[in-house]
Amino acid sequence: MLEIKLATPSRFIRRSRARRSSLSNPILPVRDRDYLPCACFVRSCSSHSSHLAPPQPAAAMDDGDVGEEDANKQRLERATMNLERGVVAGEKGDGSGGNASRKPPIGIVRLFLACMVSGGIQYGWALQLSLLSPYSQTLGISHSYVSLTWICGPIAGFVVQPIVGYYSDRCTSKIGRRRPFILAGCIVICLSVLMIGFSADIGRRLGDTKEQCSTFTGSRWYAAAVYIVGFWFLDFANNTVQGPARAMMADLAAGQHGPNVGQAIFSLWLALGGVLGYLAGANARWHEWLPWLKTAACCDACANLKGAFLTALILIIITMSVTLWLAGEQQLDKDNVVDASGGACSLFVHLFKSLKNLPPAMLGVLAVTAVTWLSWFPFIQYNTDWMGREIFHGEPQGAGGKADLYNAGVREGAVGLLFCSVALGVTSFLLPKLCRKLTSRVVWSISNLMVFALLTAMVVLGMVSMKGYKPSLAASLSAGPDHTFKSAALAIFALIGIPQAVLFTVPCAVACEIATEEGGGQGLTLGVLNIAVVLPQLLIALSAGPIDGAFGKGNAPALGIGAVFALISAVLALVLLPKTRGVSNASATVMASGHC
Repeated sequence: MLEIKLATPSRFIRRSRARRSSLSNPILPVRDRDYLPCACFVRSCSSHSSHLAPPQPAAAMDDGDVGEEDANKQRLERATMNLERGVVAGEKGDGSGGNASRKPPIGIVRLFLACMVSGGIQYGWALQLSLLSPYSQTLGISHSYVSLTWICGPIAGFVVQPIVGYYSDRCTSKIGRRRPFILAGCIVICLSVLMIGFSADIGRRLGDTKEQCSTFTGSRWYAAAVYIVGFWFLDFANNTVQGPARAMMADLAAGQHGPNVGQAIFSLWLALGGVLGYLAGANARWHEWLPWLKTAACCDACANLKGAFLTALILIIITMSVTLWLAGEQQLDKDNVVDASGGACSLFVHLFKSLKNLPPAMLGVLAVTAVTWLSWFPFIQYNTDWMGREIFHGEPQGAGGKADLYNAGVREGAVGLLFCSVALGVTSFLLPKLCRKLTSRVVWSISNLMVFALLTAMVVLGMVSMKGYKPSLAASLSAGPDHTFKSAALAIFALIGIPQAVLFTVPCAVACEIATEEGGGQGLTLGVLNIAVVLPQLLIALSAGPIDGAFGKGNAPALGIGAVFALISAVLALVLLPKTRGVSNASATVMASGHC
């Protein structure tokens, strides 16, 4: 690992003390801090792929060291210039450095196109969020067990990205460090998309019912099994691609353009992919445009899902090809690879052993983050299902038009998520000014109060709608949804994008500022923050089924519990969080990268 040991003057030591306190980490190797298991860190606080250890001040100097001091200052200036110009320093464990090679300059247009794969990934991710919970119920998976299929999300975020990041940092492939993992992940995504889209047809061939899908209302367990396998593979593959894609963007943007430009481009592709994905999920005419999608096992709604996922397959292939072609990575010299003792597992060992080194202020951030995510996961999991059941009065396996109403509600929910994504993006760019004016803890508390109000509105609106009350006369004469209720539901979906922008930006920014001010190490701090994100998701995923069984089918119990946690987290934010104002413009460029 390259280290610069200089005899630095005392004034330089004083100036750099704050910076070194934020970079230093007494536990983790420098390179391994990039890929600690932190979803917020991956989305908001990416760093360069190559690092220099912070300058280590020498002991007190006497007058005879002036010549050595000048020489060391010149070496430091040259090293800094090399970093700014994009020189990649070979790293060796003996601290002697290694061969350095200059990265070829990359234009802004090429940089923009080289990040295209992130848009393709986000397109499929938007389809997954909006369509797959409802689709799983049409295959026979009970509403009580749908949450169990989503356990793969927190597991993949906590395990897959750090491990992939560790090995991509050390990959010596001829096509570069990141591109092999992007290629492998995209191949798995393509296979997963085919498994999900054609799960009903595959299940029929494996032994599911031969009855026409238009009349059959039972369970199709073979299709459900194929779907679950494809769903888990898709989630793990998404995490395999997103980490290296973001790291590669940081690699390419370093020096000439800077990390802020790279993050802005990455976020723009996420926004574009999400918007297109929700539009595709809301489209009800795939089966008309491509009639061959309909089969005996796959009727209109299934064919629409199949068409949307086939477009995701095509988009992944195109965006992956463009990225692999234009992202000119250089091969990493095997002599310059730094292997941490214990391999990738050492990341997790270091993380849990280092909990005692947390800055005291981080304990409050962890508590507020955990309770905040307890309030959010029910909405993330059941949003379109709530629209189909409570607002459109449909059933996934219902007869007499109930299934059609449910599917129409799911598509309308996808439109609502599109509005949510737009609101999230606009709010993200306003957050720095809001946090500087009101402080981060006030903004965080207000956002949680908004979640409380909106989730409560969903519960009340759903209960009133399910009891048959319809404000408009025209709607009261039909079995479909009331226009007033549908408009109110879409407004809720749009407004909830505002606090969701806070969820994806402020916790990470507050943790980064605490690490900078108190010297706990950003890698460690953000890695522990991710535990506060993952554990609540696992808890809700495991408990949603029993809660559903205790209170009956429907989404009101889970959403109501989420509202209670939102209110608690709003109070905790004011009581426990420090008075920080730090949300940078870079961290606020986060777009709905996975949950809206």
